[in-house]
Amino acid sequence: MRDTENESVEAATPASAAAIWAPLRPFIAAEARLAQAAAQTPWTADLYEFLRFGVKQAWACLFGGIAVALMLGTWKFYPAHAPLARYDFLFLCMLGVQAALLAARLETLEEAKVILVYHLVGTAMELFKTATGSWIYPEPSLFRLGGVPLFSGFMYSCIGSYLCRVWRLFDFRFADHPQRRWLIALSAAIYLNFFLDHYGVDLRLVLFVLAALLIGPATVHFRVWRVHRSMPLLLGLVLVSLFIWLSENIGTFTRTWLYPSQSHGWAMVSFAKLGSWFLLLIISYTLVSLINRPNEMQVLDEEATLPQEQRDAA
Repeated sequence: MRDTENESVEAATPASAAAIWAPLRPFIAAEARLAQAAAQTPWTADLYEFLRFGVKQAWACLFGGIAVALMLGTWKFYPAHAPLARYDFLFLCMLGVQAALLAARLETLEEAKVILVYHLVGTAMELFKTATGSWIYPEPSLFRLGGVPLFSGFMYSCIGSYLCRVWRLFDFRFADHPQRRWLIALSAAIYLNFFLDHYGVDLRLVLFVLAALLIGPATVHFRVWRVHRSMPLLLGLVLVSLFIWLSENIGTFTRTWLYPSQSHGWAMVSFAKLGSWFLLLIISYTLVSLINRPNEMQVLDEEATLPQEQRDAA
């Protein structure tokens, strides 16, 4: 990562992204005072920015974090003979979480619509993949379609929710962002390939090359605190895919779903699945980009005129 602003120009930022969420507004002033104290020395400023990055990421992962906690909690403590099946309990919990995020204005209606689309896209693929034996859900449930319990679609919703939230929290700006029509075309090809590979047509390597050519030149600029920093967009997607793959290991460890290789005992999910999650993440990213316009990174002349109080609050 690198600073994108000239070091001779004092960086600036607009008002805190937390201000759009009413429950967080009372904490903005207190956080601004903490930021001012941290800015007194370079090492405390660096430490504060590092911690701020972690807190923002954790906040962006709220939906996914709750889902992982529920998988772990129900695997360890849910009664085996409860009247309500574990999968149905997970479904009702995730439905409640989604409703709570909307009610608390932690998620916008437009974002929820996009997340729902990805939910449906994921569920359709789940129906096909479970029917062909790619993985199974070993426990019974009432709320299900074929071999797919309905809570499974929320696993895809977690990814969409994360992308929507991280986009806003870090005030994403871009350089050389690919045209969205090409992202849509790539996403359609990726989705089709998840079905075609069961009929002897696997274009995954071609899709990786196309993704690298299309997304490789793009840079995402993100604001942790006072300045926008940057990294290749392709690298960012790979890192997010890695964390999804790690979460999938938790899902299989808790026997929420299982691959054929895990039927006689748990083993880590094949590292090759990282590529599958990377391709699925492109689909999710494309959907989110349809409501969050990928704004180009500009020289922050307007931000440089903002008062210090607003910069520290961001």
